[in-house]
Amino acid sequence: MSAEPVGPVTVMVVDDHPLWRDAVERDLTEAGFAVVAVAADGRQTLARFPAARPGVVLLDLQIPAPDGVAVTAELVRLDPSVRVLILSASGEHADVLAAVKAGAAGYLVKSASREELLDAVRRVARGEPVFTPGLAGLVLGEFQRLSETPDPGEPHLTDRESEVLKLVAKGLSYRQIAERLVLSHRTVQNHVQNTLRKLQMHNRVELTRYAIEHGLDAE
Repeated sequence: MSAEPVGPVTVMVVDDHPLWRDAVERDLTEAGFAVVAVAADGRQTLARFPAARPGVVLLDLQIPAPDGVAVTAELVRLDPSVRVLILSASGEHADVLAAVKAGAAGYLVKSASREELLDAVRRVARGEPVFTPGLAGLVLGEFQRLSETPDPGEPHLTDRESEVLKLVAKGLSYRQIAERLVLSHRTVQNHVQNTLRKLQMHNRVELTRYAIEHGLDAE
């Protein structure tokens, strides 16, 4: 789940602003990513995606119809293994929540630096959720609720599982979590896997989405 992808990460860049799209494509190419397709709107994205089959789609949320949320949902339906990373000018929680519920694996605001963007693409390609800090705080609060006031119908998280998941919610990698808690990388993986099994989920992105869908809409 956290292993490095074999070969260069393939990326599709979707943005309706040509200068921005070209700049992002150039940064990705210079960093060693393989940009296999670009698109300017939702229709182009859905038309070009089947042939390109990128591992990661870097997608602007505010694009001509269909918008980024609708496109995300359709891309995930077409290929459940695809990682959609939203890169948007909006940092509104409602937009973030809508994108994640549609299946986005990550969400960055456009004020992110070049280094932050490249790191986010790498991490999303490895299966790690990467979200703007505001959402991480909301997810952290939901993990706290699950661990401290478990409902009889909800799976119970141990103290250690809760501690690890709080760090996952903050966006830390397995390696960073292991260093913070003085644990082995394998132990951290085991804690996350155990929690995923309890929640009957398959990856950390689903885990983040679960937290959002169980009470965060009221925040």
